[in-house]
Amino acid sequence: MTELTTEFFAGHGGAQLALHRMGKGRPVVLLHGLFSSAAINWVKFGTAAQLVAAGFECLMPDLRAHGESAAPHDPASYPADVLALDAMALVGYLGLTDFDLCGFSLGSRTSARAVLGGLSPRRLVLAGMGLEGLAGWKGRRDFFIDVIDRFGTIRPGDPAYVSQQFMKTMNVDRVAARLLLGSMADTAPEDLAGVTMPVLVLCGDKDNDNGSADRLAAALPDARRATIPGTHMSSVTVPEMGAEIVSFLTSPA
Repeated sequence: MTELTTEFFAGHGGAQLALHRMGKGRPVVLLHGLFSSAAINWVKFGTAAQLVAAGFECLMPDLRAHGESAAPHDPASYPADVLALDAMALVGYLGLTDFDLCGFSLGSRTSARAVLGGLSPRRLVLAGMGLEGLAGWKGRRDFFIDVIDRFGTIRPGDPAYVSQQFMKTMNVDRVAARLLLGSMADTAPEDLAGVTMPVLVLCGDKDNDNGSADRLAAALPDARRATIPGTHMSSVTVPEMGAEIVSFLTSPA
């Protein structure tokens, strides 16, 4: 297996954020999902290894309040769009000028917001994301805040149960996570016209957690759509995830 290394860089406002690297070659920044980490989303199930085998260097930060990155409890550490600001800080830290960007779920939302904020990857992958996950984020935010507020009391059969159990598994800092959720705002569908690079909208065939991937692809100027097996949680575990990303990033312009 290609060596995985970890270093730390200063995110927005100086927060110390973890960056995991694997491989050598064309840089691709990979942003993981909510309550997850780079290790779970990209490394554990082999997606990063597929990209490395295809000639990419995987640059995988743990988002603020996730994984090995800082999880401050000061509300001032969570200004509007702080994750997008952290992504811009990472690109600046690495000195990237020609790179690809890939996100899953919250990572997709962060990627889209970063591009609208001025980041210019060659190609963009939005996985585990639908139009409503961007345009109707408030509903998703309120769902997760409810999970945090009822944490430890949610029983099987409750729609929030799976999220509670995943948070337990990942040992999520619930104070930091709640503050982070409050830093995110909706993205108007018409604003997506500003995402002008080629985009792959990639979603599991049983994943509707963030709304319609088809409607997201239709709202983007230059998007193609791909479907892989799985729910929102399981789609990151299948080899088709990495295969579709590699195919898109290596296909002719």
